[in-house]
Amino acid sequence: MDLKKQTLVGLQISIRTSGDVTIADLQGRSTVNDGESELLSRQLQKLAADGVRKLLLNLAELTQIDSSGVSIIAETYVNLKRRGGHLKLLCPRGRVLQVLTVFRLLHVIESFEDEDKALTSFPATGSGFGEV
Repeated sequence: MDLKKQTLVGLQISIRTSGDVTIADLQGRSTVNDGESELLSRQLQKLAADGVRKLLLNLAELTQIDSSGVSIIAETYVNLKRRGGHLKLLCPRGRVLQVLTVFRLLHVIESFEDEDKALTSFPATGSGFGEV
């Protein structure tokens, strides 16, 4: 019964920080059905609007993503890059990895299997960080 409950989970997003890197832990699925992709879009837009410039998306517990979710990640990547920021991916697995591979997103956005390596891959922040 526990497994069935996990399968039905929509998208849950937990935000944490490590130094000046914001980590978004995604759990469940990001699809256009039931509004999960809209939730992801709103959350990532809010982070960018709040001045986040170093964002790591932890996909280890994301079980499903569709083209809408891929589009949101790509759009966030471009928006952060335009503002001098960075977006990187952590631990895409299973179906999520397959979809990101089909869309060739992993050729554009750096992906890591180890959180510490991902965190140290972000450039050091100079004295101008913060205000937009």
